Amino acid sequence: MLHEPAAKQEKDKASDWKAKLGIKLFWLYCIIYLGFVGIAVFAPELMRIPILAGTNLAIVYGMTLIIFAIVLGLIYNHLCTKKEDEMSKKDGETK
Repeated sequence: MLHEPAAKQEKDKASDWKAKLGIKLFWLYCIIYLGFVGIAVFAPELMRIPILAGTNLAIVYGMTLIIFAIVLGLIYNHLCTKKEDEMSKKDGETK
């Protein structure tokens, strides 16, 4: 016996826009992450330098990467929700 989904699924009209935004944010993160990797590979002595309250660059940069990933996720969610609302408002006006 097959069951239908509880809610009807419509095509996500903002999916192309959201995919492009996700890719842009991914590449932004990659560039910043490559800076971390580049320092670790080509100038590892810089990672030992105390930066913030005696904590070295490696820890500060690493924690910043984690926080930045969370912030990018929140930005992505906010912008996608805004775009979906905008598109559903347009659909409501045309009906």
